[in-house]
Amino acid sequence: MSRSTIAPTVPPPFPRHLAVLILLCMGCAFAGNHVAARVAFDDGAGVLLAILMRSGGTLLVLAMLVLWQKQSLRLPPGAWRWQLLLGLLITAQSLCLYSAVARVPVALALLVANVFPILLALLTWAMGGPRPTARTAMLMGLILVGLVFVLDVPGRLSNAGSVGPDWWLGVTLAFCAASVFACALWITDHKLSQVRGSARSLLTIFIVFSSVNLAGLTGALPGGLNLPATSTGWLALATLVVLYGTGFIVLFISVPRLDMPRNAPVMNIEPLATLLMGWIVLDQMLSKGQVLGGVIVVTGIVLLTYRKSAIKAEAKASA
Repeated sequence: MSRSTIAPTVPPPFPRHLAVLILLCMGCAFAGNHVAARVAFDDGAGVLLAILMRSGGTLLVLAMLVLWQKQSLRLPPGAWRWQLLLGLLITAQSLCLYSAVARVPVALALLVANVFPILLALLTWAMGGPRPTARTAMLMGLILVGLVFVLDVPGRLSNAGSVGPDWWLGVTLAFCAASVFACALWITDHKLSQVRGSARSLLTIFIVFSSVNLAGLTGALPGGLNLPATSTGWLALATLVVLYGTGFIVLFISVPRLDMPRNAPVMNIEPLATLLMGWIVLDQMLSKGQVLGGVIVVTGIVLLTYRKSAIKAEAKASA
């Protein structure tokens, strides 16, 4: 026996300033994707069409990358049913979040959807995991207080006529998106942590693309495949495909070098970037109280996820 087998080399992490810059750019790309989606929806585009184009473009590039790297898509025994469920949950999350974005201000939808760390902590506890610590419970309370300001609960209660059915439906859909995403993260961490990140990402996007195609063909969501009325809508659709695809692929390639346990909270820039872009592009401006609530929510989420990001990053960055 000559020499022991050499373990595959692990790429060195980027310098922290570069890693933080990449994550900030990716957070802004995902924020821009949602703002572009709202522009497309306002121009008559259907929610299914937006998800179909987004997932289709990402799937194509991701498949070429996996083939180029000659990576196997073989899953461990018993993992297929969990992979299928993960793909369906991400499909539901995409549908709920885009449907919320179509009904309420984009920043509001993103802030509500970003309470998923609270739901994940509670779900983990309910499934036999560790009980939330006093610090975690305090941060959960802080986030909920921030949400009261974000949703402008006092003002809406004092003027019930200002709350239309679209507002309630949009907020409910955003919360549903947070709920199913928390379930998806729990499955990733507890049932698919041994699956290579490349296989999990590609199969998840494939299931999303296939599910949306099926929903469109069966007419499950009337108007879901409506085309934009003008070139503005088509440009917005192209923009969201580029922004989402770029963000997803860059993260897919770079995660092993981004030191996610340390830097993952930087991604919480997304709701604040959405607030700024929504104001510039859509003239959607939240009140001062809602902006304050947004800052409270994001601060609480950063503090809540900072210590847990190592576990999540290990599950997602196993490419």
